[in-house]
Amino acid sequence: MDIGNIKIKIFADGADKDRMLEMYRRSWIRGFTTNPTLMKKAGVKDYEAFAREIIGAIPDRPISFEVFSDDFAEMERQALKITGWGDNVYVKIPVTNTLGQSSYPLIKRLAGAGVKQNVTAIMTLEQVKAVSQALANGPSSYISVFAGRIADTGRDPIPLMTEAVELLRQYPRQELIWASPRELLNIIQAESIGCHIITMTNDILNKLGNLHKDLNEFSLETVKMFYDDAVKAEFIL
Repeated sequence: MDIGNIKIKIFADGADKDRMLEMYRRSWIRGFTTNPTLMKKAGVKDYEAFAREIIGAIPDRPISFEVFSDDFAEMERQALKITGWGDNVYVKIPVTNTLGQSSYPLIKRLAGAGVKQNVTAIMTLEQVKAVSQALANGPSSYISVFAGRIADTGRDPIPLMTEAVELLRQYPRQELIWASPRELLNIIQAESIGCHIITMTNDILNKLGNLHKDLNEFSLETVKMFYDDAVKAEFIL
């Protein structure tokens, strides 16, 4: 696999320190994203200490850390604190709070204050439009559309993502993220429509060796896997 031929930026999505540092050693990993769920899964206990340690080890690629309040005033306080941790830090702001109340006014205020944001959990084109407008006068920012979760509802995310790419052409400081991918094919799909970034969890990163793999070879490997597992299980008929 020649990963160098892939134009879309690949961001590693996770909160396992050792794995993040391993990915940092790979030049084709262009950035990192985290969220409270991934941090909980990785056993992170001290949010700020973990974030500062990671920023110290990865000072030259973008890293996103999310606010975790449901109150907009507290979200704003946390965002202003997080942004001070490093020049490469993007603050993740959910598109709404848990009551479904819009974060657009907060996003606009933070953009005006110079906070680099990664607006997350977006799933509709209307949300993309509103977020993009709220970010319009701010610094570089990311708009994370959860294409994988859209696909989980039985909807094809490609038409929405294609329109989102076109919408952002008028805002050169904004980049579209294909978030929550479910399979390696999503890299090809995202790149084909001109999406700027795709986030990838460890499970999908581990599959990169299969990219453009010869299908006859893959078939033979699968047959061998089934055979080896049957032998190890000591099945008898």
